[in-house]
Amino acid sequence: MTNPLLADWETPFGVAPFDAISDEDFRPAFDEALAAHLAEVEAIASSPEPATFTNTIEAMEGAGEALDKVLSVFFSVSGADSNDQRQALQREFSPKLSAHSSAISNNKALFARIADLWERRDALGLSEEEMRVLYLTHRGFVRSGAALDGAEAEQMKEVKSRLAVLGTEFTQNLLKDEAAWFMPLAEADLEGLPGFVVDAARSAGEALGQDGPVVTLSRSLIVPFLQFSPRRDLRRKAFEAWAARGANGGDSDNRGIAAEILALRETRAKLLGYDDFAAYKLETEMAGTPERVRELLMAVWEPAKAQALRDAAEMEQMLRDDGINDAFQPWDWRYYSQKRRRALHDLDEAELKPYLQLERMIEAAFTCSTRLFGLAFKPLDIALYHPDCRAWEVTKDGKHIAVFIADYFARASKRSGAWCSAMRSQAKRPKVLSPVVINVCNFAKPPKGKPALLSYDDARTLFHEFGHALHQMLSDVEFGSVSGTSVARDFVELPSQLYEHWLEVPEVLAEFATHADSGEPMPKALLDKVLAAATFDMGFQTVEYVASAMVDLEFHNGPAPADPMAKQAEILAGMGMPQAITMRHATPHFAHVFSGDGYSSGYYSYMWSEVMDADAFAAFEEAGGAFDPAIAARLEEFILSKGGSVDAQELYTAFRGRMPGVEALLKGRGLAA
Repeated sequence: MTNPLLADWETPFGVAPFDAISDEDFRPAFDEALAAHLAEVEAIASSPEPATFTNTIEAMEGAGEALDKVLSVFFSVSGADSNDQRQALQREFSPKLSAHSSAISNNKALFARIADLWERRDALGLSEEEMRVLYLTHRGFVRSGAALDGAEAEQMKEVKSRLAVLGTEFTQNLLKDEAAWFMPLAEADLEGLPGFVVDAARSAGEALGQDGPVVTLSRSLIVPFLQFSPRRDLRRKAFEAWAARGANGGDSDNRGIAAEILALRETRAKLLGYDDFAAYKLETEMAGTPERVRELLMAVWEPAKAQALRDAAEMEQMLRDDGINDAFQPWDWRYYSQKRRRALHDLDEAELKPYLQLERMIEAAFTCSTRLFGLAFKPLDIALYHPDCRAWEVTKDGKHIAVFIADYFARASKRSGAWCSAMRSQAKRPKVLSPVVINVCNFAKPPKGKPALLSYDDARTLFHEFGHALHQMLSDVEFGSVSGTSVARDFVELPSQLYEHWLEVPEVLAEFATHADSGEPMPKALLDKVLAAATFDMGFQTVEYVASAMVDLEFHNGPAPADPMAKQAEILAGMGMPQAITMRHATPHFAHVFSGDGYSSGYYSYMWSEVMDADAFAAFEEAGGAFDPAIAARLEEFILSKGGSVDAQELYTAFRGRMPGVEALLKGRGLAA
């Protein structure tokens, strides 16, 4: 019988037939698809015809379709619904994929054809997008080591293979630590916790086969526990377990892996002639250099730290008032911040949460995109990889443009965090493809029969990931390699962070923030309090983020540290890190940076993008409102539809007329002088 992963998918819109695929199908399909892709590449490389854009670059764009299908399914399920067999396959596939990538980038005949085209580019009569794809292809081969020979080429191959293995190990160790730890709660331990936290703890206990409620290391459960539990001893126990992920000793410890990854990245950069990995990585980003990144981060660091220290002093006094004669600690911050927010803004998360129903927030995200871009969403009844998943057909002006899949709830088999990926990217050449896009989140699952309630941060995450999905779904380019989110890393977060702003538009909350029990809209007084408190605790949030971004940058700028934990401590001390705040992602669980190369030297990119998103939303406000049709059309034309087919700085300048400064960001975070 034909392997379902390799068959033609006769399903609605060509979505993977998840109900026909078993774990046993992955290895044979992977091996066959890998070999087929290599054969396709070899045919392009060994063609007797002179190199043309069509027979080389466009042919490369179309090669590997079977491998793309296999990997899109495999990585979707291994990230969001892992098991022992899928983890073993991931460990097996990672070095094979690295070797496969090296075999292509080290194909001298193929690189010669690409280099020849690049040399003759001005005489080829290429369109702007074709020239961009040729440029990116040539640059990608050079940066992969295609121009290296002999021992250096072999060393590069070994370095990339080892990095692939280590990234997989880092991810799986983190998942192991997160899945292994939970803290049972006696009935007395539930005192002071609002109903939604109790419900989430009971639901988590049930999922883990426990007799009663538990706290897990899922952000959607541990954060509200830290906010509301009056039991300082339990908060400390939970926080220390959360902070220790990846650093618990034994076979799931990530500290040695992080050190080896940093050393290998330095070797990789030096083989290509760069001083260090940061110089190599940032060359292709909007920021360009480590100096420009550091300048941005430090411009935000000082006002954020000053605000955080003022807030900490107030909360330390609250700790004293509670009769606790101890230093204000990281496990105290969220608890006293919640009390302080209630005192300053008369705003309580427990009062707010019933108005943030998951179903209504999905509806809000969809409706905003309808008003802005004319999108419509129709539920699809198709087989998906987990019962919690849902799907919609997305149309624009009555025409199919995408399938959107969402997987919202936390479970032990899912890695932490939230992400968006394209199971199939948009393209027109050499074949017309419509995107299949998935959003994955980790919201607390409610007990059966109760609505899922989100925190404000959860709701913002939903809008954020949907912003990434819009970037994929509205893509309108010729080639898949530059479609959707295939852009500079410090530009990719612009559409997602920009879309978060629509959650805070008063008319959106007025319509969709309705009470889970009564169905009544959020009272205007509560809505006003929510918006007034939008920048509350922003000193803390900015400090924990910038600290992580600076550690990432300094790890890669200069010689790789032999002891990353000692280097982390040195960097934080040099910045004057407030004692009661920790990095958002400490090194042993910094998956953005160590699970792969995506955000390495690039965690700063959220803030780089935020400079643009604050400025971009200001364009709507200046034009007369959040749904101004002319600005929405410009956003779609110059940002969302173009993918990476044009340089990011050119795109933003075309949209806004200029590049922004840091002022809008500081104002938006309430940190402006």
